[in-house]
Amino acid sequence: MKRTISLWLGLLAFALVPVLAQTPTAPKGSTGKIHGHVINPTGAPQPGGTVTLVGVGRFASGPGLKAEMAEKGVFQVDDNGDYAGEAAPGTYSVVYRNKGMKPEQTADKIDDVKILAGQDTLQDIDMSRKAYIDSMTVEQRKQLEELKKTNAEILKANAVVNNLNADVRAVVQDFKDAENARAAAVQALGATASRADIDAKEVEIRTAKYTEVETLMLKDTAAKPDASVLWANLGQAQLDLKKYDEAEAAYKKALEVEVASKKPDIQAQGAANAGLGQFYARTGKIPEATAAYDAAAKINPAQAGYYYKNEAIVYYQLSQAGSPLPGLGDAQAAAADQAIKANQANKVDPATQPVVFYLKGQGLVQKATIDPKTGMYNLPPGCAEAYQMYLQLAPTGQFAAESKGVLAQAAGVKAPRK
Repeated sequence: MKRTISLWLGLLAFALVPVLAQTPTAPKGSTGKIHGHVINPTGAPQPGGTVTLVGVGRFASGPGLKAEMAEKGVFQVDDNGDYAGEAAPGTYSVVYRNKGMKPEQTADKIDDVKILAGQDTLQDIDMSRKAYIDSMTVEQRKQLEELKKTNAEILKANAVVNNLNADVRAVVQDFKDAENARAAAVQALGATASRADIDAKEVEIRTAKYTEVETLMLKDTAAKPDASVLWANLGQAQLDLKKYDEAEAAYKKALEVEVASKKPDIQAQGAANAGLGQFYARTGKIPEATAAYDAAAKINPAQAGYYYKNEAIVYYQLSQAGSPLPGLGDAQAAAADQAIKANQANKVDPATQPVVFYLKGQGLVQKATIDPKTGMYNLPPGCAEAYQMYLQLAPTGQFAAESKGVLAQAAGVKAPRK
């Protein structure tokens, strides 16, 4: 938030004083230019208001002006405090009026400014100059010092926010780079590199990116501990670095900040709860994980499909890594089913989310039995349908071959076309 002295400057208005110098008559069509910068008593640019050239003439052009005075040009001051204009050659008083001032008032005035034909005159209006400050009353100077102090605090706060915004943008990119670490590893090592080398390079890239996020967010949460999004980002980085205790604390801090916030951020709350869900899942606490993902979906229902899909993916990853946790398949299938229902409720095109159908089927197939006579799978209810929907949406997708293989070996299920 920027504060200016614009309203307060009205206290400094004074009546215009006649200019006695004669303004020479310029040849027809001959003009000069003038430009400058308006600075308020705090030393900051003064946006808005007008700059007027006042010179001697036969006709007055503004109400409240004496007969020998004439306004030669009125130029608007932009948001940066800059102004520019063009006028006939002559000697002028350059008058700055704050927005809303009456014609007989002025905030500042610079006398004896000469405009020459064909030349551009620079004339700043600096209300922070000593002579101007000295002309203030004791009370006005006191107000000015208080305003300077307030402005300094605001500038400091704005600088912090600008730095935080820059760091958050960097973090977003780091997370994207970490997600694409596999492709980056292949590009760095070449397609002929061994799988072991590519795996190691992928881990190296991910670790570097998550470490950078953690470093930035540790700094930023110390600078602005009341920003929940910073804690959520910190938690995600620490979770991916397998710093589980620190990640849990960061996510809980994000939710604590949200409870105390006057303007709750459902995105941050959803992310923090989903992060806790991932933490609980990776530390073997499936019921707690399910509850945390449910909380995320309840807080931010528009993103429910995204949260539940991620939940199913986490269970799938644990299962593929050989986790001995019981019930992973059931939890995966349930989370995928929740994602499907949430996407339907939010009218998400199924074609954009085929993986949730695969995750449902793959979770359910773990409860399949084998017919001892035929050697075919007896699939649990909903399993074949989930695989079939995946193939319908992604016939050449990453899991198409696996899905076709399961269906081809399933009893009572028509084999899919090759």
